[in-house]
Amino acid sequence: MDTEAQPTERDRSSRPSRPGAIPDPERREDRSRFALAGRRRAGSADTDVHADGAGPGERRARVDGPAPDEGRSGRLLDLLPGGRISLTLLICLLFLLLLNAFVVKPFQIPSGSMENGLRIGDRVLVNRLAYLFGGEPRRGDVVVFDGTGYFGDADYVKRVVGVGRDHVVCCDKEGRIEVNGRAVDESAFLYPGDSPSTVPFDVVVPEGALFVLGDHRAESRDSRDHLGSPGGGMIPVDRVVGRADGIVWPPAHLTRLHRPDAYAPVPAAGAAPDASAARTLPRTASTPSPLPEASTSPLPDRAGAHG
Repeated sequence: MDTEAQPTERDRSSRPSRPGAIPDPERREDRSRFALAGRRRAGSADTDVHADGAGPGERRARVDGPAPDEGRSGRLLDLLPGGRISLTLLICLLFLLLLNAFVVKPFQIPSGSMENGLRIGDRVLVNRLAYLFGGEPRRGDVVVFDGTGYFGDADYVKRVVGVGRDHVVCCDKEGRIEVNGRAVDESAFLYPGDSPSTVPFDVVVPEGALFVLGDHRAESRDSRDHLGSPGGGMIPVDRVVGRADGIVWPPAHLTRLHRPDAYAPVPAAGAAPDASAARTLPRTASTPSPLPEASTSPLPDRAGAHG
């Protein structure tokens, strides 16, 4: 009995689809290539599983996920209302607080005791670092100091006229203040129409102290008016807050404050006297009484400081 052979799957794939068709060897080769590529992809997936202990999808999740630092930053921003804007404002505020505490501090001038250099309403920046690293106030500097126990319980702004061991006298035959025997021409900063002083004095500044006056002598209460007070009108150097370096408000008054040249010719002081050596001339009937206190105020925390 004749038996017809049944074609296998391989025979069907290689047999022409219709009678008389010629097999195409290139199609068989393409199918072989696709099969090889599939086996390679499967082998790559197996390698990923063995290398990481997880499937390919899990590996991609780890690679594409946020870094640990980014995750912590994101959580911090989520806790702050406003996100990055609030964080930026907090950083700026911290910077300003540190700047105000250690570098510069703004003060307001509400009195006329330092006119015309500093006028009512001016805002000045006080350099807190000027004397921090061994520097000392010099004659002609405009300084802010804590007058507690000497002038009053407030901050004051004045010009330094005498430093430690200086001999300061008012006045010579031409009405000028003398420092260490040298007359000082204060016309560059003295308020127009004011004399250097209507109060006579003859003092030796103790070591580590300052003799200070306001530029508007007719409106300023300063070392002259405290000669009989504790400290003899002198201000300890360690009470100085800083040096006024510039006016920052209003814009029309914007300027940098410089040390005048008037004190440059003053010679160095002689031997240091004892603090008790400060000498004053007695007041006479013609000596005017102390003037009302002129005030200045620092910004923003100590309002009511005096000029």
